[in-house]
Amino acid sequence: MATSRQRRPGGSRDDRLRVERRDGADCPRWEFVQPRCARRRREDLEEVEAMLAAGETDIARDELVWLLSECPDFLDAHVHLGLLALEENDCKLARGHFGRAYQLCLEALDAAGSPQPVPHDLAGNRPFHEAAKGLVHCLMRTGRAGMARDVCRRMAPLDPTDPLGIQRLPRDRTS
Repeated sequence: MATSRQRRPGGSRDDRLRVERRDGADCPRWEFVQPRCARRRREDLEEVEAMLAAGETDIARDELVWLLSECPDFLDAHVHLGLLALEENDCKLARGHFGRAYQLCLEALDAAGSPQPVPHDLAGNRPFHEAAKGLVHCLMRTGRAGMARDVCRRMAPLDPTDPLGIQRLPRDRTS
């Protein structure tokens, strides 16, 4: 299995967000593997999701912030915090969380030689695609259409099926 080889000083490969090759029927596909600290906190994230479902937004937010303090590269925590910020019409904060998750993924892709495709249907890739969609939405809402189109251009070849409709967002906002 091929993986990116970028490492933090003093850290192992498991300590970093990375992509791994998944052999498919037609061609290889690539999937993000969260850092060890995020994988160890899956149960905590499930608790956060239960809190959100029960309407306990403030407690869930505090837990997500704590998760990020323990694991700054936890993609799902960034995406959840971005969604919470959007619900509160704080587009700047949402853009920060979506943008950070998106940037972490781009760095992992670049370290692996920019492999593709990185399809949404692989579970490890969903936070990346959700972060990209949230980022494009925030960029459009804050008048940064050019930056939104740049994100769309970067995302298009990674999953040409575009199940989240990321490519339509800039067009929908201008029509």
